[in-house]
Formats: sequence, structure tokens, C-alpha cells
Amino acid sequence: MGRSEDKLKLMKSLEFKIEKKIEGFLGRAGIISTPHGKILTPSFVVVGTKATVKSVLPEDLKNNNTGVVLANTYHLYLQPGDEIVKEAGGLHKFMNWEGPMMTDSGGFQVFSLGAAYGKEIGKVVSVTDPSLLITERSSAEDGVPRLATIGNDGVSFRSHIDGSLHYITPEKSIEIQHNLGADIIFAFDECTSPMENDRYQEEALSRTHSWAKRSLKRHIELEHSKKISHIPSMWEVSHTGYVGDFKDLFPQALFGIVQGGRNEELRKKSAKVIAEMEVDGVGFDGFGIGGSFAKEDMSTACKWVNEILPEGKPRHLLGIGEPEDLFMGVENGVDLFDCVGPTRIARNGSLFTKNGKINIMNEKFKNDFSKIEDDCECDTCKNYTRAYLSHLFRAKEMLGATLASIHNTYFINKLVADMRKAILEDKFFEFKEEFLKNYKS
Repeated sequence: MGRSEDKLKLMKSLEFKIEKKIEGFLGRAGIISTPHGKILTPSFVVVGTKATVKSVLPEDLKNNNTGVVLANTYHLYLQPGDEIVKEAGGLHKFMNWEGPMMTDSGGFQVFSLGAAYGKEIGKVVSVTDPSLLITERSSAEDGVPRLATIGNDGVSFRSHIDGSLHYITPEKSIEIQHNLGADIIFAFDECTSPMENDRYQEEALSRTHSWAKRSLKRHIELEHSKKISHIPSMWEVSHTGYVGDFKDLFPQALFGIVQGGRNEELRKKSAKVIAEMEVDGVGFDGFGIGGSFAKEDMSTACKWVNEILPEGKPRHLLGIGEPEDLFMGVENGVDLFDCVGPTRIARNGSLFTKNGKINIMNEKFKNDFSKIEDDCECDTCKNYTRAYLSHLFRAKEMLGATLASIHNTYFINKLVADMRKAILEDKFFEFKEEFLKNYKS
């Protein structure tokens, strides 16, 4: 092994420090150090699917105290192409975002283009809805065509843009993510419906574990292939901010994903397998908790998993962003969350307040010249009224989506920051009770 490769192996992709734990529970406050800055946990990860948070400038995200942005591997692979992003200098330079970044594996797109295609299903469903009794099979038994077909080696799918045929393996997913250059990337996995039977959940889990090992192996190979003569230490980055010309060549952190649906035995099995998985003595840098959840038992699933995953590595709950669910996740040991929800509902005129969501299109807001929230310090509330936003949405002006998204991202970022503060002050449950007493979803 050459000198630069030896230094590469010794350097950590990220560092995670736990500052305070919730006594008697799995929750904690911590700090994740990455080459592009620190993430104060718990932290909400704002989703910028196509290297952009829809309708919002990166500068707005920075002003809203956004700690980390997540982009989508599947979408960027199709457009503009991961090679173009690499040529641009990586995602950070491409989209002008200087903070920490993550990319998902594309696993959820397998689910949404396959079993969930045409169903309008998100990450959280109700077990009482019979329309969600779907399977993962690629055949169109219910008359809805599938765009993705799952095999043991990988996934074949047709582009939702032009219908072109593509094939992604775990190795390909990791290669794409290395080209994109995010600080934290994810192993390729199969996201399953919470309504799928245990037999198929076990089959899919075996596939996910096999794909995780192949992802880890390819990730290590790519990290060792980075030939640079000097790698600044994490101390240099965290204490001086130095990244020089090598910012986009830092080792990337790889998170393994735990699956298993609603089955306790499978969830625990997956957590143990992924936690202990190594290739050449190297394991995952952190963990994702994946799957499409039934809301009724999401907290139980998180507890099952986080009681097994090593305490000293960060945990990310994929695709969850409702305020009630964030409290649940933090209490049960989740450090990071990502969700398109806050910006998606903003573009439809739905705004967060401490008393619950409001629809700015309601008639009563046409002549309401107050802020969205009286004590909110976001740029929207500082400068604009409910009446103005109501006008923008009624007139179908693009600025409405921008101002609403600025408010909603600020609200969620502040909520999670307040949870962190409450943990550090030993007041988490008091804060939770006070917030949820007033908040109506």
C-alpha cells in the first residue's frame, strides 16, 4: 500500500461525539464532524432531490440554519448524469452548497417505481388502509405497470424521463455516489412495503444484506484508489476550516441500511448483521433505518434497531419529517432525519405553526396582515404577511413557493435545534409535552 493510500485508510471519514444522553432512553445530542463542517445532532436533513431544494436558494438554506442537505442518487444519475456532476467538481461546487451533504442509495426509488408505482405512497402509511396492501413483485397484477424489476444482482428500471432502460447494482450505486461526492453516502438496499408478508420481507432482507456487503466492498476499493499526496487531517478541517484543493477528494462516509419491515425478529436480525458487517476489517461509518413504515409502530421499530446498533455511530431515519415523528425518533435514538415533506407541503400552500399546519389559501387569510407566526425569525415572517402569501398562491406566483419553503424549513430546523437544546438541558420530555399539547397535525 502506497503512502497516500496508507494515510487514506487511517483517516476517518467522519467523527461522531455524543454530548448528552436522555436519561433512561436511547436519545442523545451529539456532533458529527465532516469535511464540509459539523452537523449538530439531532438534525433535520433538508432534501434537495436534483441538487436543488425546490424554489429555495442555497443562501436561504444557510440563513435558515440548515445543517445538511440530501440529494437523490437515482434522479441525478438520470439527469444531468453523475459524470457531469463529477466534472463540475462534485455536488458542493455544482449547486453552490458549502455545508455537509448526503446522497441516498436509490433504494427507495426501487420501491416507488416498482411496488408503489401509481399508489402515491410515501414513507409512512396507515395499516388500516386496504389500498396499501401491495406487493414487491414486478408483475402488474393490479393493472398498474411497473417501471422497476428487482433481481438478486440488482435492479433494472426504465427512466421516468424518457423510458430508457437502465440497470443498477450495489457497485453501480456506490460508483455514482462517489462521482456525486457527498460527505455521507448510503449502501444500496431494497425498501419494502410495510404490508408485505414476512416471507417476502425475509427474502428482500437477504438481498439487502448481500447488497450492503457488496456496497461496502466497492466503497473501500474506490477510497483506496484516490491518489492524492496530502490529505488534511480532520483536526485541520474542524479547527482551521482548511480544505484546500482537496475538499472533494476526502474519504466519504458510508452508512449501511437496516430493513425488515414491521417484523421485530427481522428488524433485530438486520440491525445485528449490518452493525457487525465488515470488509477487510472496515465496517460502516453509520447507519440508516429504512423501509416504508406503518405509523402505528414506527417508534417500536426504531427502538428495536437502535438498542442493537453501536452507540458510538450516528443513525439516520430515512424519509421521516412530521413534527410528531421527529420527537418519536429522537427519543428512540435517531440522530438524523430527511424528508421532502416540509418543502413539498409548502409548495402547496401548507405552512407549519406551533398550533399546527395552516392552509394559506383559506379565505380568512386574504385580509390577514399578520406574520405566519408572531415569534418566527425566518426571512419570510420578518418581511411578509399572511395576506401577501395568500395572494401569491391564489395568483399562482412562483414567489409563494419560495417564501413558504423558507418558513417551513426554518420551522423544522428550529424545532429539531430546540430538541437538541432541551436534551442538553435535561428538559426533553418537558419540551415534547409542551409542543405537542399545542400542535395539531
